[in-house]
Amino acid sequence: MSLAINHPGNMSRKILIIRFSSIGDIVLTSPVIRAIKKQLTAPEVHFLTKKSFIPVLEHNPYLDSIIGIDHRVSEVKQTLLAAKYDFVIDLHHNIRSWQVTRLLHTRYSRFPKLNRQKWLKVHFHNYKMPDNHIVDRYFEAAAPLGIKKDGEGLELFLPGHMHNLPAIIPPEYKDRYVGLVIGGKHNTKILPVEKVIDVIQRLNYPVILLGGKEDFQRGEAIADACNGKAWNACGKFSLLESALLVKHASAIISNDTGLMHIAAAFNKPIVSVWGNTIPEFGMYPYLTGNTPHFMAEIKPLYCRPCSKIGFEKCPQKHFRCMLEQDTANIAATVNQWLPE
Repeated sequence: MSLAINHPGNMSRKILIIRFSSIGDIVLTSPVIRAIKKQLTAPEVHFLTKKSFIPVLEHNPYLDSIIGIDHRVSEVKQTLLAAKYDFVIDLHHNIRSWQVTRLLHTRYSRFPKLNRQKWLKVHFHNYKMPDNHIVDRYFEAAAPLGIKKDGEGLELFLPGHMHNLPAIIPPEYKDRYVGLVIGGKHNTKILPVEKVIDVIQRLNYPVILLGGKEDFQRGEAIADACNGKAWNACGKFSLLESALLVKHASAIISNDTGLMHIAAAFNKPIVSVWGNTIPEFGMYPYLTGNTPHFMAEIKPLYCRPCSKIGFEKCPQKHFRCMLEQDTANIAATVNQWLPE
């Protein structure tokens, strides 16, 4: 339930939004940022996050200020107090964000995190989750300001000079390619190497592998096995440069991870691949219009979801949620979207 104090209406002028992490969750706040800036009269919109995620926000024209912390709210205590905020929108809803609202002594609202409902879904798989996306729940937190959904989707803003693909990308990949995100924060959310290779071999288009430095070796193994059909970009680019690769892709295949939401921000056709987590948690790609999206998942599966986040290894030791993924169908779906 949203915890709103009073009803400020359009009188609030200086607003603080809180979301500390992570990449995807912050991208998912973009519709709320935009709606506040456009629907209120001359608001000043500030955002509190971790310093490592500032690049996701720093080119957003709807933000007046971004405040970054490394670990503790105390690092920016004086900055927050000096701002004299009229209203705080807590889109993280954890101990650290509670510390901010207690510190500022101003009106606030928190988004419904649904932790209890997620726990019930993990432990009692027949439990039915509320049918709403996390973006809808973010808007619930903004509702005391009179903010309404505008239906315009997610946004990620790149620097003005960032238009063309990086020069190091081989020429044969620059015309038309599928972006395939091979990483993820937890192993049980990652499509195994052999399955990725099978998808690539069935695609009609070259593939650029996307991920972080931690995904580089896996990317090399995949690229080597695909005989020139895949190029490994993992760990070679900054976050925003990787976002540019997503923007230029004809379609994206992605695990449940941050680049999936960046793909949605650019309204790309997406195949989202689901392992131990499920779309019903409300974190599936938030797309607008008729942009195609296919959710690849194994259901029904008695043990799924086994966590609302993920594990290092499958707790059931069979990893059926990923090992049984229909790679032929994943590739055929993308090929159908992108006829030769």
